[in-house]
Amino acid sequence: MTTPAFGEDTPVYVISVAAELSGLHPQTLRQYDRLGLVSPGRATGRGRRYSLRDIHMLREVQRLSQEEGINLAGIKRILELQREVHDLRDQVFHLHNELSAARSAVSRRMSGTSHGGELLPVRSTRVTIFRSTNPPEQ
Repeated sequence: MTTPAFGEDTPVYVISVAAELSGLHPQTLRQYDRLGLVSPGRATGRGRRYSLRDIHMLREVQRLSQEEGINLAGIKRILELQREVHDLRDQVFHLHNELSAARSAVSRRMSGTSHGGELLPVRSTRVTIFRSTNPPEQ
């Protein structure tokens, strides 16, 4: 599939086109939407608009259902867990970068490079991480 001029998340395909591209019946797409397996965007008149990412997700839902024999409730849970893993990996990546930056700053302070070779005192800092049910938007 060639890369279109719009992003993979841009909702542009009406349900009939999305059904054809995914190899599914439009009623199946509606059912997947009702179940929350794939959530397409909505046009002004409330018509569904599917993105390329949605098309790929529809194909994956169909594959898990037909080839792996997983029921739709199981597929929904798998997709939720995949999203959670993705979000957690992003969070770990950002935390790793912040930790690296903090270590570099401490290292610079310890080596005295920030003030003409003069050693600066380093004070102890405690970091507390609270887990919220809704992580902040990035």
